[in-house]
Amino acid sequence: MRDKTQANSAAAGDRLIRAGAIVFFVGAVATLVTVAPFLLGTTPFPTFMFGLSMLMGVGFLVAGAGVLRSVAEGRRQARAATSAE
Repeated sequence: MRDKTQANSAAAGDRLIRAGAIVFFVGAVATLVTVAPFLLGTTPFPTFMFGLSMLMGVGFLVAGAGVLRSVAEGRRQARAATSAE
């Protein structure tokens, strides 16, 4: 049972990393598409850029949570292997 719980925890960390990366890159692409006309001087500065940067921040935080969860699971497995010896 413990092995299944550890596998689920590791898989959840991987899903968080993947989801965070997707959200971050969607925000990054939307930011680039939005900023390009502004940089070319064809449109005024878009005020919703702050929302896009927050989207990127949320993606970064979700991916970071996945990394922390994966690291914690790795430490738990290392601790369990050490105590089993």
